[in-house]
Amino acid sequence: MCMYDVARNLHEVLGKLPDGVKLVAISKFHPNEYIEAAYREGQRVFGESQEQELSRKVESLPKDIEWHFIGHLQTNKVKYIAPYISMIEAVDSLKLLKEINRQAAKHDRIINVLLELHIAEEESKYGFTPDACRQLLEDGEWRSLANVHISGLMMMASNVDDNGQIRKEMSLAADLFDELKAKYFADDPGFKERSWGMSHDYDIALECRSTMVRVGTTIFGPRVY
Repeated sequence: MCMYDVARNLHEVLGKLPDGVKLVAISKFHPNEYIEAAYREGQRVFGESQEQELSRKVESLPKDIEWHFIGHLQTNKVKYIAPYISMIEAVDSLKLLKEINRQAAKHDRIINVLLELHIAEEESKYGFTPDACRQLLEDGEWRSLANVHISGLMMMASNVDDNGQIRKEMSLAADLFDELKAKYFADDPGFKERSWGMSHDYDIALECRSTMVRVGTTIFGPRVY
């Protein structure tokens, strides 16, 4: 894909996003040149899922990029990204939340995180069931973690052609967000992110009150493994 395509594709996606919806350009397995092309067009938020690849990119790309870790994160990898990561989008256990807090404290940082929901019917997905998410917040241990900030929820809808099922899953996530916001985060304006929607379904996500879409292939083309 030529640089012109990256710029054109980026603006096509941005043109579809309402005010208040943030684009996370998913740059994993794409070369620096593609990220630089998007950066020149004003894009600053990029998503990566491999700690080693991300570390290389952080070293060589502009320092004002806001990096989001979007993949399943192992606790033993947190220490490597804690110095610079802007947001960890897929927290799927209290153990991981506590490790992020521990590593963030070492760098005198507060790291924003999203709690990952497992609503899709596919077993391969990670995350909290809605009830497990409710229980985590009800138990309250998260309140003592001063170096993490729970900024909202994220989820991946089932990878199916049935738009009705995708819409149902995303709507369930949006309703759960409202419930948790009212019960646990009413006084926290920073609990605001609803991260769902990818290249194939972000149009549906926008209908389902997403505030953050994660789009890669539509912008950068097929991944280079």
